[in-house]
Amino acid sequence: MNILIAEDEPKTAKLLKELIEEQHEGNKVVCVCDSIEGVVGYLNNKSEKIDLFFMDIMLADGNSFEIFKQVTIIAPVIFCTAYDDYILAAFKNNGIDYILKPFAEKDIENAFTKIKQIKKALAVSDEAAKQMAEIVRPPVVRQTAFLVQFREKMYPVQVKDIALVSLENEIVYLYTFDNEKHAVFKPIDDIEDVLEPSKFYRINRQMLVNKAAIIAIEPFFNRKVIVKTPVATQEKAIVSRLKVTPFLAWVERG
Repeated sequence: MNILIAEDEPKTAKLLKELIEEQHEGNKVVCVCDSIEGVVGYLNNKSEKIDLFFMDIMLADGNSFEIFKQVTIIAPVIFCTAYDDYILAAFKNNGIDYILKPFAEKDIENAFTKIKQIKKALAVSDEAAKQMAEIVRPPVVRQTAFLVQFREKMYPVQVKDIALVSLENEIVYLYTFDNEKHAVFKPIDDIEDVLEPSKFYRINRQMLVNKAAIIAIEPFFNRKVIVKTPVATQEKAIVSRLKVTPFLAWVERG
């Protein structure tokens, strides 16, 4: 889901963004605004669809309910505020949840659980949707190599030789077991789709790891873990907190 945060406290906004994106790998905070003007300006100038809003009540330039008077918002809103006397107004303005500060990780998790329950009630069952998707979905074609460019020539990099795939400064790089680094101009989501899931795992939003490249797994702060590999990368291979358990299970599977 594309998510917009309206929050004028930088530390709170940063924490909220981290918790939101860790709840599900499909969550993406596309914008953090600290004012009514910022939210309205973003919605008027951006074409991408916002699927969910997290809003504080009091923003830098006034009450966030003013936003609804200036732009049309059809997506659900989760209000996250220190004030408990705006609940009625919140639910009159697309509100589906009302979280009081200081919030905890469980509060955000519960909000996403509520969203899932609402979607389930309004849509066909997950199993039926899966069956329909299987009928219309084309067979997945796994890629065996990626073409990379060097000095006006193109060279194939075999998938079996790739240790890591890393998104760095909006460019995706392939790291090989020979410590070579190649830029590949494809979105990391597209690359993930054509790799064999039993061999490559998306440990966070920026990185895919080849199981064969894992040397060790060490504890990291905030209940995360860090993966040690034989290649030197710009970013550390840190497994997102909510992915640690499924990642460890994936490592153990054959």
